Amino acid sequence: MNNSHCIPLLKKIGATVKKHRKMRNLSQFELGLEVGKSANQIGRIERGESNPTIITLFSLANFFDIELKEFF
Repeated sequence: MNNSHCIPLLKKIGATVKKHRKMRNLSQFELGLEVGKSANQIGRIERGESNPTIITLFSLANFFDIELKEFF
């Protein structure tokens, strides 16, 4: 099955994560520590290369104090 139709959504999620991380002047490493992910994983999410779980998105939304729907 080809998941290329998901790429725009993954890019939007990544851009949202990056925007909120930068607004807080955090490195990918620092954000990873806050949400229990590695800096590499945060980088893959931000580049739209990784499909984060709903639990990861919930952790990020909680940390950023935003609604989950903002990722979508």
